[in-house]
Amino acid sequence: MIDKISEMSLHLDFYGSLLTEKQKQVMGYYFEEDMSLGEISEELHTSRQAVYDLIKRSEKILRKYEAELGLINRFMAQKEKLIEIKKILINYHSHDDLNRAINLVNEIIEM
Repeated sequence: MIDKISEMSLHLDFYGSLLTEKQKQVMGYYFEEDMSLGEISEELHTSRQAVYDLIKRSEKILRKYEAELGLINRFMAQKEKLIEIKKILINYHSHDDLNRAINLVNEIIEM
């Protein structure tokens, strides 16, 4: 399992463009630039509580997008299969190995 910062960064990569400019800005400051609530509130001339509330609302929105669209889950499943294909091809010994790699490629295509 990935940590919350990595998780939210991934959510921002996939769904960040669906947020408002302010939400994107604050989420970027917090999760990608590692700024504290206080630093963000100073930068934006607002309260720490407003920043905190915006982050929590934005996290909820991003998680909702993933629950409905599942792009991150599909991406992660494809990545796992590609890693397995790479291992098979590196250790290629038989026609069965090649068939297994081809079957995994077909699974990825069908996702």
